[in-house]
Amino acid sequence: MDQVKAMRAFQRIAQAKSLSAAAQSLDTTHSSLSRQLQALEASLGAQLVRRDTRGITLTEAGERYHAACTDILSRLDAAHADAAADGGKAPAGTLRVSMPLSIATLDLPDWLPAFQARHAGIRLDVVCTDRFTKLVAEGIDVALRISAELEDTSMMARTLAVSDMVLVAAPRYLVGHGMPRTPQDLSRHQCLVHNGPENPAHWTLHMHDGQQQTLRPDSHFACDTVTALYAAAKCGLGIAALTWHTVRADLQAGTLVRVLPDITLGQRTYTALYPRTRHVPPAVRAFIDFVATCYR
Repeated sequence: MDQVKAMRAFQRIAQAKSLSAAAQSLDTTHSSLSRQLQALEASLGAQLVRRDTRGITLTEAGERYHAACTDILSRLDAAHADAAADGGKAPAGTLRVSMPLSIATLDLPDWLPAFQARHAGIRLDVVCTDRFTKLVAEGIDVALRISAELEDTSMMARTLAVSDMVLVAAPRYLVGHGMPRTPQDLSRHQCLVHNGPENPAHWTLHMHDGQQQTLRPDSHFACDTVTALYAAAKCGLGIAALTWHTVRADLQAGTLVRVLPDITLGQRTYTALYPRTRHVPPAVRAFIDFVATCYR
């Protein structure tokens, strides 16, 4: 039995609390991972996990062994990385990255070619989704997220950018419907609403003097992806709330126009999340450092 391989397999099982999820993240089969676990338990002479309909929980022996595995593997990875750094070895390997559709379609084309030119040894496996992925259970190395407030997480987090939420519309829409001059004017306009979990049916407007006003826009169009909302705004369907970062190029080009420019709908934070560990893998560090520079 390859003891290090078995320890890594057990660590992933303990983190994912599911053989199926752990097997998927390790790119192996449920049956193969189950056999590795059985062989490990047999070699130790101890039961490490309990299985029931809700998934997997660690026994007392499993908890102790998991803590030891985490410490040993972290030291092993750190030693390997230090040796590679001393040898001048460039970061390499497959990096599985989760990101929302808006980043994948609007931001990725700006920096992907430069990243691949600088880090030719890193292969990106990109998962495009607007839902918040479970990093360990789904085998994600890094997740890029846009949120009003980051949920409580055991992951490491690095802020990439903070962007105002602004109201925008296409010139063709404003020609036909007029430019709103006050928040009350929005009730007479066609509003485009993102109905994702972080975007309630009401808009909270933040005035330049610090006051706030809440209104429920008359929605003529709702969708659950920012990319569809962005497309609807650009083709002139109405007024949408999007991050300034998403629309900055359109505002400069005049393909979108800022509506009520003294008002925002709060802010959204662009964040990179990655599993907590004593040593961050070189490929993860290289990717996050590069993306952070691009967002700055």
